[in-house]
Amino acid sequence: MDKSGIAAFTRSSIDRRHALKVGVLALGGLTLPELLRRRALAAESNAPAAAGTPRRTSVIFVELAGGPTHFETYDPKPDAPEEYRGPLGSVPTAIPGERFSELMSEQAKIADKLAIIRSVTHASSSHGTSAHLTQTGYYLRDPQRRENDMPCAGSITAKLRGPNDSGLPAFVSIPQAMRFGGPAYLGKQFGPFRTESDPASEKFEVNNLALTNGLDIERLDDRRSLLTAFDNQRRVLDTQGVTESIDQFTREAYDMVAGGKARAAFDIAAEDPRTRDRYGRNSSGQGMLLARRLVEAGVTFVTVRVGGWDDHTQIKSAMEKKGPDYDRGIAALVTDLHERGLDRDVLVVAMGEFGRTPRVNKSAGRDHWGSVMSVLLAGGGLRMGQIIGSSSEKGEVPQDRPYRPENVLATIYRHLGIDPAQSFLDFSGRPRYILENRGGVQELG
Repeated sequence: MDKSGIAAFTRSSIDRRHALKVGVLALGGLTLPELLRRRALAAESNAPAAAGTPRRTSVIFVELAGGPTHFETYDPKPDAPEEYRGPLGSVPTAIPGERFSELMSEQAKIADKLAIIRSVTHASSSHGTSAHLTQTGYYLRDPQRRENDMPCAGSITAKLRGPNDSGLPAFVSIPQAMRFGGPAYLGKQFGPFRTESDPASEKFEVNNLALTNGLDIERLDDRRSLLTAFDNQRRVLDTQGVTESIDQFTREAYDMVAGGKARAAFDIAAEDPRTRDRYGRNSSGQGMLLARRLVEAGVTFVTVRVGGWDDHTQIKSAMEKKGPDYDRGIAALVTDLHERGLDRDVLVVAMGEFGRTPRVNKSAGRDHWGSVMSVLLAGGGLRMGQIIGSSSEKGEVPQDRPYRPENVLATIYRHLGIDPAQSFLDFSGRPRYILENRGGVQELG
């Protein structure tokens, strides 16, 4: 065979490499080896993270999609007129003199392990624009756009930190990506690894970590040897070193699929049934439990999408359906992290895109309200057991200590050892800071 024939053969072998599929991970059309390869290439141009970065710090970001009411969660107004106070009562918390909604009773018991910011504010009441702001630190420029203008915090983390342990993804979304949980100009390789299925389901399975049908570990080893033979033949012609690192990424993909570490972390069925019961056998609770398993194993950034908070009508019945599941899940997660000694390394954040209107509307619901919202934080070695800021008597605007979503994101980045003043080139070649508003939440220490 002449050189052109050998070249054609080796190009064909590379195509067959993808057809063999070490795993079936698909992320924007990327196979797992290609994903790892692109991440490594991008890492060559990364500025280093801040000096002294703790290796195993991680974040669980609970996206309260739709915009939860602050009145019926963390900022009740028991003394306000009924049309502002709303239909639910309140309960005392472990923080003297402070109260949560009656549906947040489990969190109220552990409020000494929480920090609630009641004075987060911004100027948008649009789902898309506000979700983009709370997940990236920037308003969405085109309200009709469905993809990120700027990279989300998880993608920034995947690029600058990577996973805390090998054989695991850096950024995971349960069960789907956040509304704007994408990488934008960082590249699809820094998007989230998505479970796609509900961890509360008896049939829960992360297909992205499965071998293709009919392929077992022994046969995978055989195919790996075949690929090695193809690679050795290709190197006869590869005098420029163009493909010298392909084996490394195929090996990493092989380790992720066959090594068992990722598969074990995602195997929520292996969890103690009593722990599963503690979190609640529902989507919210099991999503938070899976997030704990993942950060404990070595994933750096996990998002849990808890939706259904867009309560324009009948807010009482809507909150009674989802509030207790969310409440139980967060309380179990925070307590579990403390009991496992992970509360200093893992930062939990629960945040929606905005709050809800102060006055209950004619449909017994509340509408969009960007002027003030509440945000929960726990762990991260930060100063807990406090309420930061307050809203006005009727919950209309911040009364003191106003903060913006960017300040929450800056706190997240600093916990991860990432300098939010770093910049990357956007699609037009313009340098863009991770955050332009980089001040953290001062009271958290």
